[in-house]
Order: sequence, then structure tokens, then C-alpha cells
Amino acid sequence: MGPRKASSSPLKVAHVSIVDLGIVFLWPQLRALQADGFEVHAICADGPWVSMLRAEGIKVHPIKVRRKISPFADFRLLWKLVSLMRRERYAIVHTHTAKLELVGQLAARLARVPIVLYTNHGFIFRGQMSTLKRHFLISMAHLAGRLSDHTLSQSSEDISTALELGIYRAEHLSYLGNGIDLARFDRRRFTPEQIRLKKREVGLPEDHRVVGMVGRYVWEKGYREFFEVASLIARKNPHVSFLTVGVPLTSERDPVDFGILKQLGIEDRVIVLKSREDMPDLYALMDVVVLPSYREGFPRSLMEAAAMSKPVVATDIAGCRQAVVDGYNGFLVPVKDKQALAEKIQRLLDDEALASRLGRNGRALAEEHFDEAKVIGRLRACYRTLLSKKLSIPVPETPPVESRAADFH
Repeated sequence: MGPRKASSSPLKVAHVSIVDLGIVFLWPQLRALQADGFEVHAICADGPWVSMLRAEGIKVHPIKVRRKISPFADFRLLWKLVSLMRRERYAIVHTHTAKLELVGQLAARLARVPIVLYTNHGFIFRGQMSTLKRHFLISMAHLAGRLSDHTLSQSSEDISTALELGIYRAEHLSYLGNGIDLARFDRRRFTPEQIRLKKREVGLPEDHRVVGMVGRYVWEKGYREFFEVASLIARKNPHVSFLTVGVPLTSERDPVDFGILKQLGIEDRVIVLKSREDMPDLYALMDVVVLPSYREGFPRSLMEAAAMSKPVVATDIAGCRQAVVDGYNGFLVPVKDKQALAEKIQRLLDDEALASRLGRNGRALAEEHFDEAKVIGRLRACYRTLLSKKLSIPVPETPPVESRAADFH
């Protein structure tokens, strides 16, 4: 029996994100909330995944959000959210992404929503920016933190930063983590013959080693460095190919221009795939997985690579450090350091025993820290506590929900 109002109708919970893909990444958590008896809504920009969400029983309310600060547009968004939240009478509004941390939570407070939550997916102010902009973003996060009943953090490192800077109050902050379906992302599911056929399907030479990168097609993920390093490695290694998998979003600030492949002379050595739903199969093709990103929350691709027993090379930044232990399941390199990135990738290509050992360690790390069932358990515990405290509604513990989350990279 799930949570109910006095009228016996299910409680409504709304998850708010800038883009529909952000809601899709929450799918295992939303399914758990549905199983608990909540009526789950999503508030996000219209996009290619909205129809899928609706087919799964999520009521989607499209909104338009500008990533950059725009006083007029932001004020209009605020009042649209207030109107929507008043009409739907949500018991819980749970926001995601930095801009909606403030605007979404303020709207929820103005609409008198009983419980307001935020999941911190990473701090934007960790990126390269002016001191003035950094202080402004910290101030906005601090203000948003005062609007929230509780903040869940995907990163333990971000918790330390938040407490050090006084952004969130300790009693209103807890660790959520991030997780994946470890049964689906398991290298042991794939035979050599399956890998050979999959290489043929996507256009990779069957006898080539494969260096892969998975992430949204924006430059800040480090695609420029990846492609430039690929050109260096390709010249020395005629039997190495490169594979990228990502989602091109029209709303992105800095979309990748794939004309760079021709400029670098590697268009015949790089396979570019978009919006795939067969990620375990594609990781199975990769010998090394790379993420030279400039800024991350808690990168799903590194968790998935670890679970698939693949050695990884990533940048030494918050978020990546959550998924990569330097020298244990992969290597960490400085941001935009192409020489270090190339050296670590080449080392793993040259030393198969090392790559295999790091891959096995990655699987062990994933089993201990990246299980989505543990993340869902923490989310449910948070909801139970807040419902009991704020609405005096007891919510019984429920068994785990079988995961069947799709891949959207």
C-alpha cells in the first residue's frame, strides 16, 4: 500500500529538470516511486523522450528553460511553474539541475508545496570561470539551499564542498550517490562471437582495438581533446579505432562540430553513434573507455564502464574521482592535458595484463558502490522521513523494484 491522501487518492510527486533526458536518467527512481503508489509527474522541456515517459505512465508538463540567466524569461518560467504546481497540488516537488534548483524550488514554495527537494548533480562553479561569476553561482546555490527541505547529493566530494562553503545545512543534506543496473552492465554476458558481430554491425574492423568515449555531444565533455589524441594514436597504431556514443541536444550551448574529424584526417578511424539503446553491447566492444571532461556531477559512463570491466582514463575532477580510483580501475589525468591522456590510453593498449587487472578492479568497485538499488533505497528512506515529518504520513518499506532502465546516450 503506497502513500495516500485522506481522500485515498495517491500523492503526487513532480520531478523538474531542464531537459527530458534529465528525467530519463531518473527512470529507475521514478519507477520505484510509482511502485510505492505515487502519481509521478515530470516537468521538463519537450523533447524526443517525452513520448516514452508518457507511455510509462509519467504525466509530462513541457516547459521552456533558457540555460543562461534571462530575467524576463526566468520570471515568466517562475510564474508558469507556480501556476502549474498550484493546479496539480503536489505533495512533493523534487528539482534537478542548477538553474531549477533556485527557480523550481522558489516556485514550489510560492505554490505552498509541502515538501521541496533538490538532487545536486554537481556544482557548476567548479568549472573554469571568473571569480565574480563563481561567487554569484555560490550565492545562488546558498539561497536555493534555504528553500529546500532536503538536498540529496550524488557526490560525497560535493557534500564536503557544500559544508565547507556553507551552501547547505548539514542536517538538511545527505548522500544519494548514483547507480546503474549491474546485471545489465556485465561483461560476462557477451561472447567473443557476439562482440565480433557487433563490431561488424557498427562498422568497426574486427581485428582493431577500440578506444571509446560516451557522453553528450558537447565540447565540455572533452571531445576536442579526445579527437586530437585519437589522431596522434591513429598515426602510430594502424589497428586501433575509436568509437563515440552520445546524444546531440539542440538546447546545448557548445555542440560538437564533427567537421573536426576531417580536419584531423581521422574520419575513417572514428565511428560516431547517436542516441543508442544498446549500451552494454557497445561497451563490450571497447578496450579502453575515456572521459576527458571539464566538469562532471557523477558520470554514468564511467560507472557503466567499470561495471563492464573496462579500464578507464578520465580527468582528475570532482565527479570523475567518484568513479575512478587512480591506478586501481583506471587513470586520472589533468584537464586538457592531451599528452597525459594519450600516454595513459597508449599504456592500456600496450599492456593487456594491466588493462585486464584494472577492468576486474572496476567491476569490484561497481559492485560495492554503483548499485542503483542502493540509490533507490536512500531515495525512498528520504521520502519516508519527510512524509512522516511534514505530512504525518507513514510510508511502509517496500521491496526493490526490478530494473529495466533503457540506455539513452
